[in-house]
Amino acid sequence: MSFQAYLDTIEKKTGKNPADLRAMGAEKGWTAGDTLAPGVKPMAIVDTLKADLGLGHGHAMAVVALLKGLKKEGDA
Repeated sequence: MSFQAYLDTIEKKTGKNPADLRAMGAEKGWTAGDTLAPGVKPMAIVDTLKADLGLGHGHAMAVVALLKGLKKEGDA
């Protein structure tokens, strides 16, 4: 599955696009600029995304990659 396919599935399931997910990350204090804020643990983000948005582990990890700036829209 491509990274974009993960993002598409997340949007279909939650109604949140990548910009919404980045805004959520900033609002929750997970990000600083284009990466994770110091001291933020990826698994804490994953656990919150699973609980709040009903995402599975792989899709939650895709959001972490997006927030870290490791992946972006359109990536394979």
